[in-house]
Amino acid sequence: MKSSIDPRRQSDARRSMARDDRRSFPIAPLSITRRTMLLSGAACCASPLLAQDSSSPVADTRLEYVGPEKQLWQVGVKVMTAGSSCEEIFATFPVPTDWPEQTVQLVDQQISRYVDRWDTRDLFGGAKQVRVRMVNVPANTASDALFTFEVTKTRIQGVGETSDLVVPQKVEREERVFLGSSPYIDPRHGKIRKIAAEFESTPDQTPWQQVEQIYDWVREHVEYREGDIKSAVEALDDGHGDCEELTSLFVALCRAKKIPARMVWIPGHCYPEFMLHDPEGVPHWFPCQAAGTRQFGEMDEYKPILQKGDRFKVPEQKALQRYVAEFCKVKARSKPDVTFVRELTDSE
Repeated sequence: MKSSIDPRRQSDARRSMARDDRRSFPIAPLSITRRTMLLSGAACCASPLLAQDSSSPVADTRLEYVGPEKQLWQVGVKVMTAGSSCEEIFATFPVPTDWPEQTVQLVDQQISRYVDRWDTRDLFGGAKQVRVRMVNVPANTASDALFTFEVTKTRIQGVGETSDLVVPQKVEREERVFLGSSPYIDPRHGKIRKIAAEFESTPDQTPWQQVEQIYDWVREHVEYREGDIKSAVEALDDGHGDCEELTSLFVALCRAKKIPARMVWIPGHCYPEFMLHDPEGVPHWFPCQAAGTRQFGEMDEYKPILQKGDRFKVPEQKALQRYVAEFCKVKARSKPDVTFVRELTDSE
């Protein structure tokens, strides 16, 4: 069975096409040219270029990972040229990558003969892209670059001891982004800071309980309601929003309290994570479900993680990106039909 599952904001990807813990999956970060594929067999999924990355993130000892489930996802781009040839087609699209609760393995790839070059790119903040360049594609010709991944995802439960966790006094460079502003998230806004200051903080209240207080406040004061995307402050003013707005508001309030937090994107949904340190200064990320069934410090979810983060600088886009969407730029007299693919093809 095949089902196409995309995040609700994939209209961002369509607009891009019309306008012209951050780890790698097992494709080596180098450019693969058509000549290289012909000489070394790189188009075959058994290629040594696809060896597992040894830097896969380690599971968090504070969390219990249960019930692993495997799914096959096909991700990529399909191009069908129109009445004229295409001089050049440049496309990028995000792909899933490893996280403590998720492992990703490339098991198949279909690269058309007109794909001249493809490689991968890590984006600072928690996303990975594939870049594909096609050249001199004849008129009325199909040219594809499709990758099939085996995604093994676990549920998270059993947080364990929380009373000794503390608000980070010092964060690493790659984590500071989760304390600042992002598109639609401004922890420095006066209204956000005012709400954050009103949360009680007693000597016997642990940082874990402080974050849980923020979590419960957001769920109690902002009604879940589908609608157009808006900022955390607008959701606060309106008193309603969907998963993006509830997640954004929780993240903004955490950051206003100097607690790192970020958005996690899965097909059709998103939820937040927050970070606390143990007594040794080791960081720990904990998920929670801002919209839907109450889940704090756990996550009963099998959909694959697409990205973690909410502030990405993409070279092809001038503005900061909240979510890394697909992108395509074409040099041709007749615009080709470009279709980005993200399909669940099988699961166990």
